[in-house]
Amino acid sequence: MQPASPGNPPTDQPASATPMGAKRLDELLNRIQKLTNEEASSHPADARPPATPAAQPLPAAMLDTPSQRAAWYPAEPTSFRAAGLSESEVEHLILKYLNARAEASGRDLAEQVRLPFRLIDPLLQSMKDEQMLAHKGAAMMNDYVFTLSGVGRDRAKKLADHCTYYGAAPVPLKDYIASVSAQTISDQHPTEVDLQRAFQDLLIDERMLMRLGPAINSGRGLFLFGAPGNGKTSIAERVTKAFGEHIWIPRALGVDGEIMRLFDPSMHEEAPIEGSGGLLDDRKLDHRWVRIKRPTIVVGGELTMDSLEVTLNTVTNVSEAPVQMKSNCGTLVIDDFGRQRMTTDELLNRWIVPLEKRYDFLNLSSGKKIQVPFDQLIIFSTNLEPRDLVDDAFLRRIPYKIEVIDPSEAAFRKLLVIMAKKLGITYDQTAVDYLVEKHYKSVNRPYRACQPRDLLQQVVNYCRYTKRPIVMSRENFDFAVENYFAVM
Repeated sequence: MQPASPGNPPTDQPASATPMGAKRLDELLNRIQKLTNEEASSHPADARPPATPAAQPLPAAMLDTPSQRAAWYPAEPTSFRAAGLSESEVEHLILKYLNARAEASGRDLAEQVRLPFRLIDPLLQSMKDEQMLAHKGAAMMNDYVFTLSGVGRDRAKKLADHCTYYGAAPVPLKDYIASVSAQTISDQHPTEVDLQRAFQDLLIDERMLMRLGPAINSGRGLFLFGAPGNGKTSIAERVTKAFGEHIWIPRALGVDGEIMRLFDPSMHEEAPIEGSGGLLDDRKLDHRWVRIKRPTIVVGGELTMDSLEVTLNTVTNVSEAPVQMKSNCGTLVIDDFGRQRMTTDELLNRWIVPLEKRYDFLNLSSGKKIQVPFDQLIIFSTNLEPRDLVDDAFLRRIPYKIEVIDPSEAAFRKLLVIMAKKLGITYDQTAVDYLVEKHYKSVNRPYRACQPRDLLQQVVNYCRYTKRPIVMSRENFDFAVENYFAVM
């Protein structure tokens, strides 16, 4: 007897008796019938949304242990109230979208605002009854194509003048705060195996891994300092891989009537669930949220005080979350620390409380101050001595200070082997011995982790230009060294 699936009743027929294509078609038809029946039974065509629906508990509130919180996901809301929305908020998004797109089916509108169709359908009928919408024609599966009436268009234009946003319905701030608590890096305790996996593409000393492990486990902050070119940024960028792989974040937040964008495609990498969104997918997810890889956000000399505050686009009236908020549940790398447009004292004064308390205060354009989580591993990467940059009060709040030292001669030679393979150059031990003796030992030049890659790239470019075989040789290394170390 086959086990029952969400869309299939049990059957005594063996699995091998039904061809795979026919079986999949039966599942699809059953799923379509299930969806249609749910919508029809939940909301008849003339039904109205209930005035006071029961509130749905936020899943994160019921997750008490780290193992439970690790499996957290945003559950599909059963009502507007459970979603933390009013009907008017959703109505405004629909009006502005139709004003921009002219027409759309009910299911297209539900997809646009990322809410279940069974919640949107009765609202659309109500808006039609109020003569804000009109039916332009029929659509599939008991749906209609909607367009704005004259009254609706006037209303939509006024709304767009105030705020142009008509994307995914916003998630309440309290739900976002609960989600950060459910997915916090404080519950992630990477082991030695996790770190070896995270740094498998880097040649990194075992002693360095041993020092990094406790710092990453703390989930708080660390200084990576040392000479330039030894891989501080490369190390910092890979730290997040030691944590859990994915988190959920809202596409946008609703805070006191303001829209704040949180999901940023330039900083976040979306990680859709395989097979999600199809008719056969029975998982009830809240699609206002997006599943992403745990973020690793790197900011350098371009960091300013404005980057740490909520910024308002005065044309669209849509706010943008600050960089530290976008990095929650991940890693924020302050690269080349000490060379930002702001002084280190300014950053110290701005973050000294958040680093200690694990929460931050942000000012909205309305003047209201809100409290948000400050939940990320912050890595300050610098070529300078930390004590020369900040005072003891700040250093105390960054509990780990790790120096990334120069590679040994053996590590330098191993890096040459690795990079030669990547660049398609045959490794020549004699040429490497010449490079080390002539251009390093004889002039007391320190090794740097970046130099094998950089020197071999110079060799490749030189050989291509002169139409010579791309090989390691004394002449090629002499040329590369002369160029590379001309002012060093």
